[in-house]
Amino acid sequence: MEKSSLERAISVLRAGKPIVVFDSAKREREADIMVHAKFASAKMLRMLRTDAGGLVCLATKGEVAKKLGLPFLADAYVRCGLGKLVYMKTKYGDKPAFSIAVNHRGTYTGITDNDRSLSAREFEKIAAGILGRAEFGKIAAGEWGRKEFEKEFKAPGHLQLLIGKSLEERRGHTELGLALCERAGLSPAILMCEMLGKGKALSNGKAKAYAKKNKIVFIEGSEIYGKE
Repeated sequence: MEKSSLERAISVLRAGKPIVVFDSAKREREADIMVHAKFASAKMLRMLRTDAGGLVCLATKGEVAKKLGLPFLADAYVRCGLGKLVYMKTKYGDKPAFSIAVNHRGTYTGITDNDRSLSAREFEKIAAGILGRAEFGKIAAGEWGRKEFEKEFKAPGHLQLLIGKSLEERRGHTELGLALCERAGLSPAILMCEMLGKGKALSNGKAKAYAKKNKIVFIEGSEIYGKE
């Protein structure tokens, strides 16, 4: 029996391969190339940068963000007096998932494929550690994670972090990617980059064609959260 797109997406994520995720015709109407951060090689970063072309981001769960002290960028803007600049709602109906952007301390400028892939892999280790164990020795996992994050990362940087909500609250690429990570038994750390065309987002049809040509699994958001 042939596997569904959801089953194949979960399988290839586990294997460290990229997938293409289209959110919805009622939302951003965009496709993102995604790969789990554990497998973020420099080659993979180059593919995101050249084949997708949008902003390379790393999404993590709200639980991890809370333990690391990561804010939603919109909230940080409000606190520093720039609330008038903040999108209270985007044109497709929800607040942005953006948090801060970071560099791992082992990077040089932070922007190269080598640097961003290193930042992604090292962030994934912290996310996995926070949720993988209740404690590290006598230190609570959350406390350990915060100390590791402050020791290993610097800001501002060139790896844009995103904070996910539940699929009931929000159905953006952030949440779709994290839902796939959870179903695949992977840590909540997934890289994603929007696919761009000439002057605008790449169409759903062209994103599908790209995926087919490159033997990459293509999946729509409704296949992840279920059709309504």
